[in-house]
Amino acid sequence: MLCSTQLSSPLGPLVLASNGQALTGLWLAGQRYFPAELPPRREGLPLFAQAQAWLEAYFSGARPAWDLPLAPAGTAFQRLVWELLLEIPYGQTTTYGALARQTAGRLGRESMSSQAVGGAVGRNPISILIPCHRVLGADGGLVGYAGGVEKKRWLLRREGALPAEGLLLNGPGA
Repeated sequence: MLCSTQLSSPLGPLVLASNGQALTGLWLAGQRYFPAELPPRREGLPLFAQAQAWLEAYFSGARPAWDLPLAPAGTAFQRLVWELLLEIPYGQTTTYGALARQTAGRLGRESMSSQAVGGAVGRNPISILIPCHRVLGADGGLVGYAGGVEKKRWLLRREGALPAEGLLLNGPGA
């Protein structure tokens, strides 16, 4: 049973999708790769209430102490990259290059294209919860966020990974 709902947030409307057991999508309205067709709306799904509570805690500046069940659909390569995104600690950042090296290591390869990893990061279907906003360019620049650079900046500032002026790299591989 695929279903969806919409929530309001400080970043504007959010659309959530679920298979009834886990979240399959969380998109900022208007972001790149927003699905052309959404599952039917369904209100009252307990998972959507849990997700709303998680997001409210997060947007209030707290670090939610619980995880939600996630089931992003993608290729094996994309899912591997998304698993690595989940390992980036709250309030920290990494670079596409560092993420490419981690991906190569997990695949038993000597190297991996940062662009290939960036493509997988950009197609993350569960924004915010799978923290693709924590990945920066090699120079620490705010690049490559499907929801837009201003929203990426807002999320990083909310987590304390970005000072009021400029950018601070403080994560693994930085």
